[in-house]
Amino acid sequence: MKRAVLAVYNFYVEGFKNMTWGRQLWWLILLKVVLLFLVLRAFFFKPVLAGKSEEQKIEHVSNELINPIKY
Repeated sequence: MKRAVLAVYNFYVEGFKNMTWGRQLWWLILLKVVLLFLVLRAFFFKPVLAGKSEEQKIEHVSNELINPIKY
C-alpha cells in the first residue's frame, strides 16, 4: 500500500516538474477559483441574518424551519 501511494505521488511530482507551462497554469486556475468564489459569494449568497437583532434572527430561523422556502 505504501509503495503504491509513493508511486502515485512520484508520478504526479515528475509530471508537474516536466510541464513547461505548469506553474503559470496552476496560478491561473487558483486565480479563477478565487475570483469565482468571490463573485458567487458577493452576488448570490448574501448573508440573510446580517444586521438583524437576536430576536429577529430567532424568528427568521424558526420560520424557515417551520415553513421552508420551496423552489
